[in-house]
Parts: sequence; structure tokens; C-alpha cells
Amino acid sequence: MKELLSLLNEFLYSHVLLILLVSAGIYFTIRTKCVQLRLFKEGLSLLSEKSASKEGVSSFQALMISTASRVGTGNIAGVATALAAGGAGSIFWMWVIALIGGASAFVESTLAQIYKENDGEFRGGPAYYIEKAIGSRFLGIVFAILLIACFIFGFNGLQSYNVSSAVSYYFENETTAALIVGGVLTVLTAFVIFGGVHRIGIISSTIVPIMAGAYICIGVYITLVNIEQLPHLFMLIFQEAFDFQAIFGGFAGSCIMYGMKRGLFSNEAGMGSAPNASATADVSHPVKQGLVQVISVFIDTILVCTTTAFILLNYGIYEGMNGMPYVQAAIQNELGEWGIHFITFSIFLFAFSSLIGNYCYAEGNIKFIKDHPVVLFVFRIVTLVVIFFGSLADFSLVWDLADVLMGFMALMNIVVILFLSKYAFIALKDYSLQKSQGIDPVFDPEKLNIPGTECWQQKNPQ
Repeated sequence: MKELLSLLNEFLYSHVLLILLVSAGIYFTIRTKCVQLRLFKEGLSLLSEKSASKEGVSSFQALMISTASRVGTGNIAGVATALAAGGAGSIFWMWVIALIGGASAFVESTLAQIYKENDGEFRGGPAYYIEKAIGSRFLGIVFAILLIACFIFGFNGLQSYNVSSAVSYYFENETTAALIVGGVLTVLTAFVIFGGVHRIGIISSTIVPIMAGAYICIGVYITLVNIEQLPHLFMLIFQEAFDFQAIFGGFAGSCIMYGMKRGLFSNEAGMGSAPNASATADVSHPVKQGLVQVISVFIDTILVCTTTAFILLNYGIYEGMNGMPYVQAAIQNELGEWGIHFITFSIFLFAFSSLIGNYCYAEGNIKFIKDHPVVLFVFRIVTLVVIFFGSLADFSLVWDLADVLMGFMALMNIVVILFLSKYAFIALKDYSLQKSQGIDPVFDPEKLNIPGTECWQQKNPQ
């Protein structure tokens, strides 16, 4: 199993995804005239917009659901893995993936809004726009299965494992730590997922800003204490990022490879996951949520991942140190014993927020395949079982499984959004035109000749 996953990993990321992700990101950046930077301020202003109905999810809550899934243990343990395996240069390639990935995030999230459904609460995502815009329910189901497998069996197991790895510091027996962590996370997740997407939005919009803000403050403090090291750290990042002899001497283990894999795992731009959260927002125009989702990529990689990177680089890269033990050692070196307590608590909150964000994505896809109370109940139980036993998983196995499943998801979604991106471009042009006229943009798909948009026709009856 390990050998097969390793081979698939190398093939996907060395020969397929690197070219596809970067090419698509550059194409979307050019076609949208660098929307991820040009309208970044506009996206920030949209965060204050309220949901059109009391039962609906606001732009900010939808952003926090997607950020809850994005900002997880991958931002801490994942960056540690990238640094340990790929060196300081991997951080630069994370930044690159985030920068060009912002355009991909805009396109996929705008498409999710265009093709969302309303059955009392909004839902949508790649499975939905594949069925509605391409006209293939079969391909939609294939994507839904990939997403469910990736987030429930790959990512959720990984989140649980990373928490148990952090908490094992307090226990002599690692198995005891894993069982306790698995039990606590399972109970807390059960409380949330049986409450529906509205409860998920409320909890995510509370937990995510607090935990991300506190973590970034700690990182800024450590960086300022070691401010004299900052020029050297930047020089190290750029030197290793462009050490092409080292990169192409062993590309599968290079900083580009690890930076791209951990960057994709962290910000999920173009992967087809965040659109599931984007579709839940009740907004007047799809582009609004597309712009908001660009901010999530920025929060995830430019803020949180960079915070972790500088915490670790100030400590140094040491052979044999990886994952959570590496992060704990770096924090303890700067803040003493209480630093370990802080990072452990942070990891717990990051993981918990990711678990409920991941579940939100998967639930929408379960309902796409078969919307039935019994199916949903069984799915929730399976989710909780995976969370519990994920804490006992093997380090390399859980990372490789998550990478492979994520790779297949991204591969399918990127091809689809390249094909459908014209509708996102049309929507962006319409949004910009209405803004230039000084009005709050309202989406009218019939006027724009965009098919398969029954949800919007219900919202805007003639």
C-alpha cells in the first residue's frame, strides 16, 4: 500500500499536476486581468455583507467554512514536513502556488455560485456544476466520490493523527494519547455535524478568526525577537528556491515538489473543495463569493503558512525532525514550556475546525449522490469512526493517502473549470459593468445566456 501510494504520488505531482495547476492558474490570472490582486480590496469590503435571509449563510460565514477546512494542521505540520523534506525553498513555491492559485479559487467558487441548488439551504460545488453545465451526472458522481474519499478518509484521518501526535507529548503511552484524542474529537464533531450547515457556519466564523489571529501573533512575536535573522531567512528561501541543480538532480524530492504539494494541501486552490462552501452563501451575484474566496487563499498560505515557516526557520532545519514534534521543539525553544501548551491547543482547534469544514464539503456531495436521511445518518457515523481511528494511523501512510486523493480531485476539477471558465469570465464582466454604473450587482443568468441556473431563476422571478 505504501509503495503504491508513493508511486502514484510521484507520478501525479511530477508529471501531471505541476504543469496543469500552474498553467491553469496563469491562464485564469491573464483572462481575469489578475483578479486575485486587482479586486482584492473589493473582496475585503464584501465580508461585511449580510445573508439575504435569516436562515442563509453570509459571505463571511461561507468564507470561514472554507477557511476552517483550509486552515488546518496542514498549515503547521504540513509546512514542517515541506521544510524538513524540501528545504527552505519550498516556502517560496508555496507562495507561488497561492498567488496564481487565487485566480483558480475565484473561477471555481464563482462557478459553484452560478450552479448552486436550493432545497431550503444552498448547496453546490464541482459535482453540481459538472452535472448542470456539462450535462453528465455520472462524472458528477465520480467527483463526489473522490471528494468524499479525500476529505473523510484522507484529510479527516490526517487531522486526527496530527492532533494525537501533538498530544502524545503529555503521555508516556502514545496509544493512550491517540485514543483520548480520537474520542474527544469524535464527540465534539458529532455535536456539530448533527446540527446542520448553519451551525457549522456559526462555529467556524467564531473559531477560525480567533485561532488564526492568536497563532499569527505568536509567529510575529518570534520573528520580531529574532529580527536580525530575517534578511538571512529570506535569502535562504530564495537561494534554495532557485537552486536548479539541486532541484532537477532529484525533482521528486525537490523544494518545488514539496512546496507545491503542501501548498495545494494547505490552500486547496483549484482542488474543487472550497466551491462546496462557496455555494452555501446567499449573495446577489456569484462574483461576490468568488472574490471572497480569494481572501481565504491569502489567509491560509500568505499569513498562516508563512507564520509557521518563520517560526521553524528561526529554529533551524534538523535531520530527523518532522511533523508536530519539529513544530513543538521550535516553539519551546522560543517560548519555553508554555509554548508547547499553546501549540498543542492551537493544533486541536485547527484540526477541529478542519474536521467540521471537511464534513460540510462531504455532506453536500453525499446529498448530490443520494439525498436520504438514512444515507446521511450512516455517512455521519462513518465520518466519526474515521476521525476516531485516524488518531492511530501511520505518519507516511496518512500523508501519502491524502496527497493521492487530493491529486485525483484536483486533476478532475482543473480540467472541468478550464472547460467552464468562460461562464465565470462572463459573470466577472457583468459584475464589473454593474459596479462601474454605481449599482449593487445582481445576477441575471438569462440575460447573460448562461444555462442550467434554475436556482437563480427562482431567486429572480420575472
